[in-house]
Amino acid sequence: MNSNSSVTPTDRPDALWDMFGVAKPIIGTIHLPPLPGTPRYDGQPVKQIRQRAVEDARRYAEGGVDGLIVENEGDIPFVKPDDLGPETPACMAVVTAAVIEAVGLVTGVLVLANATMHSIAVAKAAGAQFVRANQWANAYIANEGFLEGTAGQALRYRASLGGNDIKVLADVHVKHGSHAIVGDRTIAELTRDTEAFDADVLIATGERTGDPTRVDEIRAISDVATRPVLIGSGLNAGNANELLMHANGAIVGSAMKEEGAWWNPVSVDNTRQIMDVVKGLR
Repeated sequence: MNSNSSVTPTDRPDALWDMFGVAKPIIGTIHLPPLPGTPRYDGQPVKQIRQRAVEDARRYAEGGVDGLIVENEGDIPFVKPDDLGPETPACMAVVTAAVIEAVGLVTGVLVLANATMHSIAVAKAAGAQFVRANQWANAYIANEGFLEGTAGQALRYRASLGGNDIKVLADVHVKHGSHAIVGDRTIAELTRDTEAFDADVLIATGERTGDPTRVDEIRAISDVATRPVLIGSGLNAGNANELLMHANGAIVGSAMKEEGAWWNPVSVDNTRQIMDVVKGLR
């Protein structure tokens, strides 16, 4: 976040500090296995999915993370928001509520792909504090096809639920896709667009899940941002010092898992190694 940026009517308090109360908060990602209704779902009872998520949450908490985000990563291949069935947010609400009850950490939700209204519904039902939106303003070509920004509909939906306390963490230059549609606009301009559409926190991310975020991309966002900037992928114990010099925190998944694979259980040791580095920066 650029502290020298001029004040605008849309500026607001630091949402990261308001939620976490620490400098450079680290959010651990709970990647759910395939949920009912998706191609790779094998009939596993939702109760077992919930138990696995709670165990991951407890391991993250033991490792010292500041918050959590629950994602339906196992639902590959993803579909566009309008093609999601009601079973997905229903299952995620059950799981997210259990995670929050088990560890009490600040918790967020991401329903893929880019289903921000579904994420807000889950957050409201489960008592989560934030959602992640992959494409908030503008549009891009994703693995799922053409995806438009969800800000206009999502903010109206959030207001209709009385959920304006649910914060929005939005990617500026989302991974897993092509940005040819906005290729004539700089990352600085995309950053301004994301802020203009009332995102509370901006996310700089890599090309794919677990891919390290480039320092030049983080700086391109941070240099013009008036709101906090999170690293959205690829932070690990080896690069945390460098990346967090230019950002206000990070969402971490793969590097905190056993063998560095997002689909594996959380490793308490890997989590502690990263948090030890982060604590030295605070």
